Amino acid sequence: MRLSTLLKAIEPIAGFSLAPVRRQKDARRTATARRALRPMPHADLPEADIGSIHCRAQEVQPNGMFVAIEGRSADGHDFIGQALARGAAAVVVQKQPDENFLKAGKTAFIKINPVIVRVRDTRMALADLAACFFNRPTEHLTLIGITGTNGKTTVAYLIESILAAAGRHVGVIGTVNYRFAGKTFPNPMTTPESLDLQRIMSQMLQAGVTHVVMEVSSHAIALYRIRGCRFDVAVFTNLSQDHLDFHGNMQAYWASKKRFFTEYLNRGPKKDKAVAVINCDDPRGQELLKLLSLPMIRTGSAPACEITAADARYDLGGTRGRVCTPQGIFDFKVPFVGMHNVANILSAAGAASALKIPLSAIKAGVETLPAIPGRLERIANTFERFVYVDYAHTPDALKNAVSALKQISPARIICVFGCGGDRDRDKRPLMGEIAARLCDLAIVTSDNPRTEEPLAIIDQILPGIRAAGGVQYPIADLKAGFDGNGYVVEPDRRRAIELAITASRPNDAVLIAGKGHETYQIIGRQTLDFDDREEARRALKNLQD
Repeated sequence: MRLSTLLKAIEPIAGFSLAPVRRQKDARRTATARRALRPMPHADLPEADIGSIHCRAQEVQPNGMFVAIEGRSADGHDFIGQALARGAAAVVVQKQPDENFLKAGKTAFIKINPVIVRVRDTRMALADLAACFFNRPTEHLTLIGITGTNGKTTVAYLIESILAAAGRHVGVIGTVNYRFAGKTFPNPMTTPESLDLQRIMSQMLQAGVTHVVMEVSSHAIALYRIRGCRFDVAVFTNLSQDHLDFHGNMQAYWASKKRFFTEYLNRGPKKDKAVAVINCDDPRGQELLKLLSLPMIRTGSAPACEITAADARYDLGGTRGRVCTPQGIFDFKVPFVGMHNVANILSAAGAASALKIPLSAIKAGVETLPAIPGRLERIANTFERFVYVDYAHTPDALKNAVSALKQISPARIICVFGCGGDRDRDKRPLMGEIAARLCDLAIVTSDNPRTEEPLAIIDQILPGIRAAGGVQYPIADLKAGFDGNGYVVEPDRRRAIELAITASRPNDAVLIAGKGHETYQIIGRQTLDFDDREEARRALKNLQD
């Protein structure tokens, strides 16, 4: 793509200047090169064909464009030299590069004449450049975005199943993976970086995908990853405490979520037909209703809601009930349990209604969806234990998961859980209190400790457990059974899972919470193979041995 075309795409970002770095006969004359970083008229800029765009210097290709992004652990501006050495024809920055930024790119400067582009915000620029470079794929796709603290993945799976039942060609981008056209790819974050996101959307479009379902994280909204995406439907599930390590407080977290509806849904070529689907049983959903003037579909228990549920019942076989919509009423039966999953079904039905999907396809999509990876996923066994693995890693999600299990009336509930390192610390005692109050036995262990000491994380969980009256059991005593609410500490997650299974009796429920579908554990800087589901199966097998 022509450089001038890309530069035009970022013109709306106020306060940028353009400057070519002139070819040097003597590559050591970096001071002269620095003085060349001055604004230039567009007409004086050299024209070039840009073959690729990058935000990671180590991936830059010859004649590519490198966008320097400031991250939490690294700053792309520190790697401009590396990008130039790899042949970058243009570099986008948001601050004056250091005087030594050409050092690693000396050789490249003899061969090429790169252009330095300075903008107000390189994250915004990256999103605009990526959308332009990939020919704005979301303008040609039906895009459904889902945001909220909990439920995004389940709602995404439900909508995908409904659309498939209606004969649509569906792609999904979410926490578990991204997938389309029969292929599945690992996804390192819930919502990819804007450059990756536009590339994936372009690939989906080329593969014949018509509808894309995307989980939208608060990080993605705050960091402009979804800038340039044109949404047809936006779904709000709920809001509870999470990600305060990034946002700082709940007000900032909520402000980020709101922006999805107030700044993204109502802009661009689809703004006149975009629809918001709001869970009105959540207080923040009620607040959101008052802020929006665009078309809305309300879900929840209030009579004013367009999508409601009735006669919900829960047992070991799952959940059944009735969904009422403006198009009609249908009965459903699904293999997953919990009142929170009924809310997820209503959100999915609301999105489908916004897209005018027939009621028969909504019912078929809901009922044909199998268990969702790591979302109260049951681990089959012949020992009359009800063992579940769930992604619950927030206070509200843990409460929902335990409450869902209580509805199927097990003898006792044993919960294995921890909290992630380098993440929101305020939620740690809250999760401890919930586990101690609602479960018969809480086994406190490590989640993904990352660079924190596992025992230090556990020490921040324990005040909540003690506040709920939990009594600590010696691990050795659990073999003889336990009575009353209590807890044990076992930092090794593998041993904690084994301990929970060993301590269980027939008709007990064991909830292994926090990691869900994840197949790894992050300890220090290492990512190790670890799957709660496999560990639970191994521990169950040991019961027989």
